[in-house]
Amino acid sequence: MAQNAHEEVYGNKGDDIGPTESTHVQPKGVSASAVSSENERGLGQAEPASNVDGVNPVLEDEAQSKGKWFQYVRTKQFWVVMLLGQVLAICITSTNTLSSLLAMEGTSIPAFQSFFNYVLLNLIYTSYTIYKYGFKKWGRLILKDGWRFFILAFFDVEGNYFVVLAYRYTTILSAQLINFWAIVVVVLVSFLFLRVRYHYTQYAGILLCVGGMGVLFGSDHLTGSNAFPAANEVKGDLFALLGATFYGLSNAFEEFLVSERPLYEVVGQLAFWALFINGTQAGIFDRAQFRAAVWSPKVGGYLTGYTLILTLFYSLAPVVFRLSSAAFFNISLLTGSFWGVAIGIEVFHLSIHWMYPIAFVLIILGQVLYFARQSMLAEAVKPWLGEGQERGHAGLGTAKRRVERPGVVV
Repeated sequence: MAQNAHEEVYGNKGDDIGPTESTHVQPKGVSASAVSSENERGLGQAEPASNVDGVNPVLEDEAQSKGKWFQYVRTKQFWVVMLLGQVLAICITSTNTLSSLLAMEGTSIPAFQSFFNYVLLNLIYTSYTIYKYGFKKWGRLILKDGWRFFILAFFDVEGNYFVVLAYRYTTILSAQLINFWAIVVVVLVSFLFLRVRYHYTQYAGILLCVGGMGVLFGSDHLTGSNAFPAANEVKGDLFALLGATFYGLSNAFEEFLVSERPLYEVVGQLAFWALFINGTQAGIFDRAQFRAAVWSPKVGGYLTGYTLILTLFYSLAPVVFRLSSAAFFNISLLTGSFWGVAIGIEVFHLSIHWMYPIAFVLIILGQVLYFARQSMLAEAVKPWLGEGQERGHAGLGTAKRRVERPGVVV
């Protein structure tokens, strides 16, 4: 995505949390003194944050930490990423649980169910984008780059649709176990199209996380302790697999976009186009289910909870994409199966088998191993932004922001 094509639209692109200075991230193999102080959008020249020797401390630490073990694990950013990953896992598990509860109440409206989430996201992020850009620049944004966000929104809507649809036919545990396929999709897309090259420790970390999922899967099927009736488990699992594919495509594309643009713009545009796609799909496919749905205060409560939690999920996910990657985002969600059973103890009267805590620990260890050979900036440095990250956006969670403001955590 060429930088110059966006400058006309985003004359005041700004920062996710306010304007900052802009400095190139140090390319691999280039000394810190070679990093320029050129401003990202031509808003004036600014000197990079530096120590007494005139060297940026973040860039200096980045250069010295490459190729060493557990450098990133020792940073505050690592713990922020791990915490955010678990918050997102609990969020997605909560929405899955609410989808199951709605289906049990006789209300299965997979397209319409996500409609309110997109409405709320538009109220928050599209409104703020219009406030920042004005109607004229916002309109030009839609005309110039709307097609990119349309594709992102299509992937996202279909992912939500098929995953929610899966709960009409299969169990919550079965559908969650299918989600590991999204990791495969993300890794393939990132490797083939985004020029991401994974270290062998990252592959090992992913495999260890998937192994933890295998322990969950094995304990569930060997004991049968958490099994409950499914209308058509095979059909439901196929829908979940298709939804996971769309989720993988959506995650990789969103990571690409949010690294170049402000968070509020990406989320706002995603919600804007998704509103039309989702509304059309609901009108076509959900009419019969909508008429047959059971409407009650309990159903209204479930829909409200689903919407609020999913909106939080959409707000935090881009920060994780910036701090780490779509691949780590997806392996973080694997602990959702553990949280799902933990929630299910009260909601569905499930039981935790002794293998579940072991599986949870394996997944967490896999996530730590994933970062074992990462440098201080880790995956916040995106290969598609150029060696100096010159096409990147200096927003919350980006490498560019941390170079400009060494004192910030994210």
